[in-house]
Amino acid sequence: MMSAVRWGISLVFVLQNAVMMLLVGVVFLPWALVSTKGARAACKFYCIWVLWTAHWMLGLRHEIRGTPPAGEMLIAAKHQSFLDIIMIFNASPAAKFIMKREILWTPVIGLYAYRIGCVPVNRGKRGQAIKKMLEDVKSGVTAAGQLVIYSQGTRVTPGEKKPYKVGTFALYDQMEQVCLPVATNAGLFWPKGTIRRKPGLAVVEFLAPIPAGLGQAEFMARLEREVETRSDALMAEAGFDG
Repeated sequence: MMSAVRWGISLVFVLQNAVMMLLVGVVFLPWALVSTKGARAACKFYCIWVLWTAHWMLGLRHEIRGTPPAGEMLIAAKHQSFLDIIMIFNASPAAKFIMKREILWTPVIGLYAYRIGCVPVNRGKRGQAIKKMLEDVKSGVTAAGQLVIYSQGTRVTPGEKKPYKVGTFALYDQMEQVCLPVATNAGLFWPKGTIRRKPGLAVVEFLAPIPAGLGQAEFMARLEREVETRSDALMAEAGFDG
């Protein structure tokens, strides 16, 4: 009985958020078309709405730990769920994401992602996309900010192991910026592949910055070790024993 109730509440949560996404997209559209501030304001409003409704509808609370980014830097994050995207964006003043190019064609999301400066990446052509992005930054086409990359390239189910992709180092090396690692346990409560949402405390934790200038082997080993170790600890804290 409780399982059926949980599924029902999760379905209502998903549906009302889809409706709200459309409403926010329409209401903010005139401002978003003429100003990136309008697009970012719309995205922030939607993030706050999702986090608020998750709390009172689902019993799903959220917590940001560590120090969110304040200046221009590269953010290399663990990706388990749409929820960690929302939490990182809401906590960061100028976040923009490297994303699959297909997302550009998603209603509402595609337009607003483009307007806030997200970088679309072709599957199988990641190196070319990174090169193009760097050229845009240097020429002033892409506004400065906090570029978020998911170093494993996709959402990873809690307990699943996937390699860290070298594209993160390419950005870190060529942009010559500090890299801010991010850990999470969000996938325990907002898993991929299902509408069921679970109560609990979802955490996104900004870890100690990795200074610019490290070599590839040292950087990649440090990034993976720190993000995976802390993500495992956050999941264990929430009761995950996988």
